[in-house]
Amino acid sequence: MATQPGQLDGVPQWRSLLLGGRPCLDFANTVDPRHGQDRRELLNNYIDLLSWSRAAIGMSDELAGRLATASRGDQAAAASVLERGFRLREAIYRLFAGPGAGDADLATLNEELSEAMEHARVVRAGPGFAWIWPDTDDLARPLWPVARSAAKLLTSPELERVGECLGGNCGWLFLDTSRNRRRTWCSMEGCGNRAKARRHYARRRGAPGG
Repeated sequence: MATQPGQLDGVPQWRSLLLGGRPCLDFANTVDPRHGQDRRELLNNYIDLLSWSRAAIGMSDELAGRLATASRGDQAAAASVLERGFRLREAIYRLFAGPGAGDADLATLNEELSEAMEHARVVRAGPGFAWIWPDTDDLARPLWPVARSAAKLLTSPELERVGECLGGNCGWLFLDTSRNRRRTWCSMEGCGNRAKARRHYARRRGAPGG
């Protein structure tokens, strides 16, 4: 899914890139494209991580603002969390894309999941209950819902519905919720249309007189 430079300054721009269907898959898709030598990093700093969290996991503006302030006060810690995020992201990609996942990837996920669940709470939500994470100023807070999302999807029957975009070098992950389970692209508007254009061009080239 191709993006343009400078698109990632705000939540609306991030939302246009949330094509995975689950937060963990969207997190894995924060490099564009996934394959090839022209990979563009979409999480260039801790503030990008907060912006993504606001769009993808519903982090409140108030909490994001507090974490942004905390990150400026401890830039080394913020950089460390971002590096942890990169390791988690690559582990998630390999675990869902397979078959390249190894025990180290599962260990990375479990390490982040363990920390996440130390802070998780079950609270009343309307007539039922829900998982939450307190609005703490812990700089690792953005990673907790991601780890939980990955663990939930890996252990769900939905795992067999996870696909990888076949558009060029894209490789973005998505949850295929189509009835016939034949989704091929991260988005029809992006990779799908480019593939159609390439097929059309190839047919014209192969036509007599083309």
